[in-house]
Amino acid sequence: MTAAILNITFDCRDASALAAFWRAVTGYEATFEAQPGNAFWVVARPNGAWPRLVFVTVPEVKTAKNRVHLDIVPDGCEQDQEVRRLLELGATLVDDRRDATPGGWVVLADPEGNEFCVE
Repeated sequence: MTAAILNITFDCRDASALAAFWRAVTGYEATFEAQPGNAFWVVARPNGAWPRLVFVTVPEVKTAKNRVHLDIVPDGCEQDQEVRRLLELGATLVDDRRDATPGGWVVLADPEGNEFCVE
């Protein structure tokens, strides 16, 4: 037996805003799911392929470094151009490893502080 990854879920203070950020990052569709007692946003490919990004509003704030993070790759542009675009969308620079050894990536944080890497 095996299992497939359905969702990568983000607990966040403002699920709507964070879903909008990741929709802009990925170009995927964002939809609101208003299940009784469990409302959340889903950012997914138009064909519904997994994994999906899910955003759930929680009362607590992020307090420590992520133990799991996303690695993303630019689609149709160079890394420098993609980093600039993500910063304009509201990401913040955490660590620039493009010239470090080992290197080649940039660590950014989304508007709620969740780290991710641009390869």
